[in-house]
Amino acid sequence: MTAPSELDSAPQPNGITATPPNDNSIAPPDPARDHDLPDNDLPDEVEMSLFDHLEELRQRIFYALIAVVVGVIGCFAFVNPIVHLLEVPAQGVKFLQLAPGEYFFVSLKVAGYSGILVASPFILYQIVQFVLPGLTRKERQFIAPIVFGSTFLFAGGLAFAYFLLIPAALNFFINYGEGVVEQLWSIERYFEFVLLLLFSTGLAFQIPVIQLLLGLIGIVSSKQMLSGWRYVILGAAILGAVLTPSTDPVTQSLLGGAVLGLYFGGIGMVKMIGR
Repeated sequence: MTAPSELDSAPQPNGITATPPNDNSIAPPDPARDHDLPDNDLPDEVEMSLFDHLEELRQRIFYALIAVVVGVIGCFAFVNPIVHLLEVPAQGVKFLQLAPGEYFFVSLKVAGYSGILVASPFILYQIVQFVLPGLTRKERQFIAPIVFGSTFLFAGGLAFAYFLLIPAALNFFINYGEGVVEQLWSIERYFEFVLLLLFSTGLAFQIPVIQLLLGLIGIVSSKQMLSGWRYVILGAAILGAVLTPSTDPVTQSLLGGAVLGLYFGGIGMVKMIGR
């Protein structure tokens, strides 16, 4: 160690003793300090005007539309295998083209729905990137689980409709008219039925995600959700009747039962996070 020089401790003309500089007065940034930041901190907060936000929103929408167009074009190139896949639940029923160009417009409709489905991950990415700068550290912790859960539930809704709802509804109609009418269906009416049922079921399966968001925000607690179970049963029956394009009780009961199961499962999730 080097002894301090006499100049370091020498009295100054005004009578104040000089203090040697402290090498630790300017400490390097400590990465551990990030853990001490408040949960309501905005890590990527940037001052932007209203016009800047609108411009960014326009760009995000533009990118999403490009993804949808690319997805639709790609699905239209392979529309025949997609049509064959959606015809499987019909159990060998023969389809008719009742007007010129009917199958062409059906192909466009199938490619449109399929293209939106294919482009949905990129659309979801654009939404997350737009809202992410305005979220606090605590809110960002729930982004990945919510996005993953929403995607998983939507895919589960599509599978539930394809393997259970659609076959049950078609089987009801086929058996009801068996021996009386020959099963020759319009290709357009069939795909309107199938596509609407697929996407409405996928949207209905988002109920737990909505419940979780409401619980996180603090609008509704799990106890309040559970207390309104009578209204939920009535709402599930109405939702099953509205979302299903058919009027058969089998399809409505299956969808209504699934909605009830999802709702009470959502209550359990809200309770698990302490809300």
